[in-house]
Amino acid sequence: MDQSVSKANIQVLDRASAILRVLTQHHDPVNLKVISDETCLHISTCHRILSDLVRLRFVEKGASAGTYRLGLRFLQLGNLVRERISVRDTARTGMQRLHNLTRQTVNLSIRQNDNIVYIDRIMRERPGIQVVRTIGATAPLHTTSSGKLFLAEDSFEQIRTYALRTNLEKSTPNSIGDIDTLLTEISKIKTLGFARDEEELEMGVRCVAAGIRDDSGKLVACLSISSPASSFLEGWICEIKHTADDISEHLGYVATPGELYVRPNFT
Repeated sequence: MDQSVSKANIQVLDRASAILRVLTQHHDPVNLKVISDETCLHISTCHRILSDLVRLRFVEKGASAGTYRLGLRFLQLGNLVRERISVRDTARTGMQRLHNLTRQTVNLSIRQNDNIVYIDRIMRERPGIQVVRTIGATAPLHTTSSGKLFLAEDSFEQIRTYALRTNLEKSTPNSIGDIDTLLTEISKIKTLGFARDEEELEMGVRCVAAGIRDDSGKLVACLSISSPASSFLEGWICEIKHTADDISEHLGYVATPGELYVRPNFT
């Protein structure tokens, strides 16, 4: 391809991108002159590019003459991209970074009715206590750090129904076995933004988990670190929360300022 043609094509794309950026910054349809002023492009150039974008359905004309807004084509493409995004694939880089940092087992899980299901794991590599759960295995919500995060999304009535349905059966002597203790734990989780498992699923193993949200704000998965109880470090809490926030951001979630987790230096 001729280099001059290639540069011209890139220039058109840059200008179209600038116009689309202006449209995303305005809730209502935008006047052609405003678009020209905010992009620093000549009004005839804006009009020419907008005409092409309208033809391609990336932009549509507003009710008032000479105004434009984003088109439904973006909604269609956005839904298509969201359908193809795999939480597992998106989380993998963060999980590997967390594993490299802590040298502990890092888990990714989702909710399935009254259980969590482990959908990915990076195992601890050195000898010692290992978590016996494998990919595809399940565990009761109230016995795991990830499961508690999912329960924290439920209403009081839903939690009470879960407790009656499962009888809060214990996996270890440390498991939560009564509704009052569970509600107290969930209240704490909502305040802190992460959850713990203090040898409640397996004796000798402690876990901490943070939630992963999609672009709608829904909790779609949980990230957790499992380690021998004697080796657990409080500094991992900061790291797992920060990593889960990064994964959520890649899934399109936009956190409010109050939800952002400030990560101190890892020690």
